[in-house]
Amino acid sequence: MAEGASATFHDMSKSTQEDWDIIMSHLTPHSRSGGRRVLDHLKLLNGDFGGFAIDRLQHCLQTATRAHRDGRSEDYVVMALLHDIGDTLGAYNHPDIAAAIIKPFVSEELRWITEHHGIFQGYNFFQYLGLDRNMRDKFRGHEYYQATAEFIEKYDCPAFDPNYDTAPLEFFEPMVMRLFEFPKNSIYKKEKVAEAA
Repeated sequence: MAEGASATFHDMSKSTQEDWDIIMSHLTPHSRSGGRRVLDHLKLLNGDFGGFAIDRLQHCLQTATRAHRDGRSEDYVVMALLHDIGDTLGAYNHPDIAAAIIKPFVSEELRWITEHHGIFQGYNFFQYLGLDRNMRDKFRGHEYYQATAEFIEKYDCPAFDPNYDTAPLEFFEPMVMRLFEFPKNSIYKKEKVAEAA
């Protein structure tokens, strides 16, 4: 395949195997460097204080640092690091954005924690916004309810401390790169078919 080759179709319904061989030769290295693009996007939170005592990047770093120092798994630590990455794009649904980004790479529990952390964190401040601080109660009985409440209480809630000894982004970069190299769940990942015995 010639370097710089591109697919020939202008209508995807007319694509061929040769077209997709070319596309995949570009997609594979692009996909495996997804961690770098995620880290670049996370850096957009730098300097965005939004009225808080520390900027949003420091909050993410501090949340991840607390989880790491508590002995959480690498996947959990990366989830903690990225839980607010959606702040720049989704002022009204940042947990959904973060959950969508990590979904192919983490367990269903970590995705659920990420998607629902905003409602669970609301227990600490929704009453000041005229909202129901007990909004999280609608999830009582869910298998990940307690894990999400714990994430908030131990890592997310206290991570606004300008005096906390927070690890730098560089400390977490290798973890992010490892996590985003290969998906665990994706429509673009071939299903393994068990061989007949």
